[in-house]
Amino acid sequence: MRTRAEKGVKMITRNGEREVERRGNMRGGTGTVQIEHWFRPEAFGAKVRLCARLEIPPGGSIGTHRHEAEDEIYLVLSGQGLILENGRRIPVAAGDAVLTGKGGEHGVENPGDEPLILAAIILLYA
Repeated sequence: MRTRAEKGVKMITRNGEREVERRGNMRGGTGTVQIEHWFRPEAFGAKVRLCARLEIPPGGSIGTHRHEAEDEIYLVLSGQGLILENGRRIPVAAGDAVLTGKGGEHGVENPGDEPLILAAIILLYA
């Protein structure tokens, strides 16, 4: 089996050098979410679909959606927001961690006046 280095996969990615994408109305949400990919799925030996920094602008959101056969972890790095989970709106702030998945519905809102910054990791069951 080839190592990550042999495959050309970096162990460290540098701030300002990562791939950034912008998604308008992400999953039916509002505003434009910026996704900074820390590592792409092929960098992992484990089954990972996403490992990124998400920036949700003030007033922005990620619409309600489900994760079937996968879990998503959000680590709130800065700002404040609301996690929408199965019809409930739960406040979160910097330092909080959120685990979603197993078919449950969730979304994210930023009702504040500063960006909501999240680390997002999606892990696949198989």
